[in-house]
Amino acid sequence: MADTDWSEDVKKYVPDADDNAIAGIVRHCGIALQSRDASLVSFTDKSELERVREKFLKKKLGLSMSDAELDGAIATIGDKLKDVRNKNRVTVYYLLADHFGKLSDFA
Repeated sequence: MADTDWSEDVKKYVPDADDNAIAGIVRHCGIALQSRDASLVSFTDKSELERVREKFLKKKLGLSMSDAELDGAIATIGDKLKDVRNKNRVTVYYLLADHFGKLSDFA
């Protein structure tokens, strides 16, 4: 997975994506990106979506909205990526950070 161009994938959805923010998210994900399974987000796995909400949205981004609101944002991103078989964690996190106006946390 080390040769994956995360920025290329993000830019399929956000053509003018911030490369510094992408690099920051890659740093945040760290070792998880070395495993193919961990580098992807499964929108059909309830525990995976809970992890995204608790560890990324609440802990990393410091969001304090209701779980329903956060889950709604995750579902919106999942819907945006519904035609993509392998949903890259970096792309999902970038889209979520962008959705909440939190890209500056990574840049």
